[in-house]
Amino acid sequence: MATDQVIFENVSFRYAEDQPWVLKNVSFSIRQDEWVAILGHNGSGKSTIAKLMNGLLFPDEGTIHVHGIEVTPESVWDVREKVGMVFQNPDNQFVGTTVRDDVAFGLENRGVERETMFKRIEESLASVRMTDYLFHEPHRLSGGQKQRVAIAGVLAIQPDLIILDEATAMLDPRGRKEIMMTVNDLREETKVNLVSITHDLNEIVGADRVIVMNGGEIWLETVPRELFKQEEALREIGLDVPFTAKVTNRLKDTVDFDQQPLTQKELLDQLWTFHSKQ
Repeated sequence: MATDQVIFENVSFRYAEDQPWVLKNVSFSIRQDEWVAILGHNGSGKSTIAKLMNGLLFPDEGTIHVHGIEVTPESVWDVREKVGMVFQNPDNQFVGTTVRDDVAFGLENRGVERETMFKRIEESLASVRMTDYLFHEPHRLSGGQKQRVAIAGVLAIQPDLIILDEATAMLDPRGRKEIMMTVNDLREETKVNLVSITHDLNEIVGADRVIVMNGGEIWLETVPRELFKQEEALREIGLDVPFTAKVTNRLKDTVDFDQQPLTQKELLDQLWTFHSKQ
């Protein structure tokens, strides 16, 4: 039976005593092998949650547990052994002169044996389809390629939880597509716990569950299919549903959908089935 791997219990946070609360009494849990997307507009508190989860910040009120460890200044290095984080700008994470050196960095810091290190580098780069770029200079890669290398560097240290903090925000449409394909592949191959922080509803299609933040509080906790039905309510809090959901929501009065389509393929399949019955 699945167990809770991340637990936020009545967590509140603000950056200074004279500033407003960024998070207000937030409680949720993430189960083993689950992909949870944390969604919200800028300033909703979603990225603060990521930093609290990784011990970059600590709650002013409440408690956070990651894989059984309470996140505190004393336990932060133990927590970071369990958590890998991919940030918005991959250039900020590069330290090596080649792709291989960069992926090796975290392994060297952990004292991983040389033979094991090379095996993990090979496996992690294969997972993100970057094996052919082993000796390339990271700064010469495209934005999507850079972010895939950053993900490989996290995969190599074999964390229990990976956090993607707006990992596609600085990428063009092609780069965003590359990263979301990589994320979906990783879920199928590794079943690693995954938390993706985003404001883009196109990126939550594959998630098991979605937590929507608004004004530092949990606005809604649901699954993608149900969330996409809330087009008008989402627009009121500064979010927009994907094109497929918009088309579906406008056709509901004339088409009997079996369920809310998540992708264009699902939409076309259901439209074809409906047409065939007429």
